Amino acid sequence: MNWLWLGMCLFWVLPVGMLILLVGVYFYARWKFLDILVRIFEERPLFVVPRGEKTADAQDVRFTTPDGLTLRGCYLFARGPRKGVILFGLEFGSNRWSCITYCEALQRAGYDIFAYEPRNQGESDSDPKYAVSQWVTDRDLTDARAALAYLKSRPDADPRGIGLFGISKGASVGLLAAATDPWVRCAVTDGAFATVTTMIPFIRKWIAIYDTNRFIQAVLPIWFYRQVALAGVRKVSRKRQVRFCRVESAFEEFRRPLLMIHGGGDTYIKPIMAQALFDLARPPKELWMIPGAKHNQSLHATPQEYTCRVIDFFDLHLAQLSRVSQLSANTVDEPLSHSTGSVGAEADLPMECEK
Repeated sequence: MNWLWLGMCLFWVLPVGMLILLVGVYFYARWKFLDILVRIFEERPLFVVPRGEKTADAQDVRFTTPDGLTLRGCYLFARGPRKGVILFGLEFGSNRWSCITYCEALQRAGYDIFAYEPRNQGESDSDPKYAVSQWVTDRDLTDARAALAYLKSRPDADPRGIGLFGISKGASVGLLAAATDPWVRCAVTDGAFATVTTMIPFIRKWIAIYDTNRFIQAVLPIWFYRQVALAGVRKVSRKRQVRFCRVESAFEEFRRPLLMIHGGGDTYIKPIMAQALFDLARPPKELWMIPGAKHNQSLHATPQEYTCRVIDFFDLHLAQLSRVSQLSANTVDEPLSHSTGSVGAEADLPMECEK
């Protein structure tokens, strides 16, 4: 009987003791490292922010958010019969006209493009209570949903839905808004990132700078680092009076076609971070990792293949959908209007993607 009790005590004492040890290490880590983590979290990376120039054929747009801010956008019309509409999500700090670099070929291929500047960016209104950063917050999500609402309200809105094309933060915000809105039929992301899945690899890598106990670093489980990261995010949330969005949930919930592009040489959002997000996504999905490309430089690393892949994706998952819907709604062949367009015609392809 005594041996039985001894065995039961050992059975419970070891895991309970380990749990108590981990809890102690957690509070020690919070006490010693949380302020450092918060400081690093709030730093802005040194990006080369692209800028674009207004074009004569673009429609300058203003629309209002639910909390009363006026945001600026631009609407670029397809050159020829329209295949579909694409919402473009800007990277952090850029202006709305920078979309032209990414979307000019899409225009030639038959797509309308709408890009907008979120609050505190470009010529959109500033929210004095909002300290904008590269991380996605509830304010960014509010602006993205307002952009979708604007597109739905246009007289030339496509009732079949739209596509999403976003770069870096614009990709993350756009996918968050799209995850709960089936009007977004498909998405292309380039350099998308989340909060916790980005923080954990950096915490594990750089903790050695602030703590020399390599044994403790080696045995701590991933969930421990996750809890420390979440504690830091919550502290910044209270400080800034915002809510940082869980972008990971967007990849879990978005169950429509997804093309995820990422630079294989990205030192900001490392390939393992992109892979972690891709693993969360539901099919149909595709990850295109471009060898050697830095953050937000995938287009410049392989411009022709990049352009063709993006156009092919939207032709298959957005334009084909529009064509099938249009044909099913009509019993006789009729000339296609600007809101439907033709699909697959070689004349609609930009020169760099001719087949």
